[in-house]
Amino acid sequence: MKSNILEFLNENKRKIAKTISIMAKNIITFSVIAMGLFSCTDETLQLNDADQKYGEVNIKGYSNPDLLQLRFNGEPVVIGGATSYTNNILTQLKFVLDNGENNLLGIYNSNTGKEIKTFNINYDNIDQYKTINFISLPTIFLQTSVTKPTVNLGRVGFEFIFPNLGEFSGSSLQNVKGILKRESSGAVLATYDNIGKNTFTELKPTITYFTGNVLLELYKPNSLDPYAGTPLITVKMSTAYINNNRAKLIVLQEVMENGMWTVKGDIDIAPYL
Repeated sequence: MKSNILEFLNENKRKIAKTISIMAKNIITFSVIAMGLFSCTDETLQLNDADQKYGEVNIKGYSNPDLLQLRFNGEPVVIGGATSYTNNILTQLKFVLDNGENNLLGIYNSNTGKEIKTFNINYDNIDQYKTINFISLPTIFLQTSVTKPTVNLGRVGFEFIFPNLGEFSGSSLQNVKGILKRESSGAVLATYDNIGKNTFTELKPTITYFTGNVLLELYKPNSLDPYAGTPLITVKMSTAYINNNRAKLIVLQEVMENGMWTVKGDIDIAPYL
């Protein structure tokens, strides 16, 4: 009888200790969210057992024109005293990770409440989320960062990114080669050796100024073979103009048209930056 009582008391002690640990973690997490841009001191975050470790996520985003809201485990993230934000979105989250538990970082449209993107962060994958970059525009969401390029007067230029490469073509390539030409004459304006899924290419300005369209031909890296299939893959775009936006930041997209896949270059994010 005495042994059963002692076992009961010890079991309750363990349950109470676990409950206190969970409450402490929740309080710490809420504190981090409420602080937004403010960094946490070592005294704010404390590990309670061996199955915990510190987590840190640096967020660098951009949205135009929509207001966004970040939510960490369902709670709004406060940045500069606000829970919705537009243009440059910069903050850092610090928190404690429990082994076996998931932490959800969501990006939402603040006006409609629509979920745009959610990241599942846990004890094992935290190193993948040390920095989260994103660009949110009316027609597309990109997990990348970009700076609007400066182009000297008298020059024009293009940058490219290809986030859904392979979605409809079935290609397993991570990047492609691009050759930019004048549509009217076929004159080569620039060559891009690596147009990839995650980052924009470098800007390649050209002195040539003209009206009309340009063509971007897409090939396998280090080759003149189409990156998928056998027909030549071309993307038609209007040129950049000296008296307007002299640089274009084009998002290439594989799309389906009339039962066939093709590549479009209709999205230019430069005007939003």
